[in-house]
Parts: sequence; structure tokens; C-alpha cells
Amino acid sequence: MSRNITYITGSELSSLVKRPNIAIVDVRDDERSTDGHISGSLHFASDSFVDKMPNLIEAAKGKDTLVFHCALSQVRGPKCARRLTDYLATMKEDVGIKNVMVLERGYNGWEASGRPICRCTEIPCKGGKA
Repeated sequence: MSRNITYITGSELSSLVKRPNIAIVDVRDDERSTDGHISGSLHFASDSFVDKMPNLIEAAKGKDTLVFHCALSQVRGPKCARRLTDYLATMKEDVGIKNVMVLERGYNGWEASGRPICRCTEIPCKGGKA
């Protein structure tokens, strides 16, 4: 089953972010540790993403929607989202992921619009507002 990747705006995501079925997947590399991140997001850096896809599926257990982003969501975010959908298409079992999305304007757009960010160094992020 092929999944389409759709885009979601920051305002749409901010109204859904607290839902228990959504996971935000940050695929930025080193800049996550210096620039902060969206509270509660999972971190799977783009430079090692392909090797870590099984870990992402495990970390996202119980979630049916994954929202990918990088700094601007122009290259790394969409590329990793596509890689995951391709990988899911080869799997024999249904892992429950129904929607794969990309955050428009990425982390930079999220932060620039004044939405809450987290600067914790916990892995995974517990949603603190450090």
C-alpha cells in the first residue's frame, strides 16, 4: 500500500500536537542540540535515518500519524518522510502508521511564528520548557 505524503501547516499542527496518536519526527542533524526543538518530538537525524527506521517505528508505536520536519522542510524532512513511506510499503505487517506528513516551513517556521519550543537535552524529549 503506497502512502501519500501531505503537508501540514504550523497552525494545523499546533492544534493537533497534544493528541496521543501523533508523533513529530525531527530529522535535523546537529542543529537540534543548539537551536531547540518542538516539545515532545522524536529525533532521528537525516544522516543516519535509513539505518534507524526500525527504531523510529518502535518509538512511534501506537501513533498513526508522523509529522516530519527539518529546518525548513524543503529537503531532509520530505526526503526522510518519503524513505519511511517506501520502507513501510515493503513491510509485511501493518505497524499502524496511516499518515505521513511534512511540516510546512519546518522548525524555523514553527519557531518564527512564536510557537513553543523546548531546549531540553533529554532523549527522548519529555516536553519540558527549559
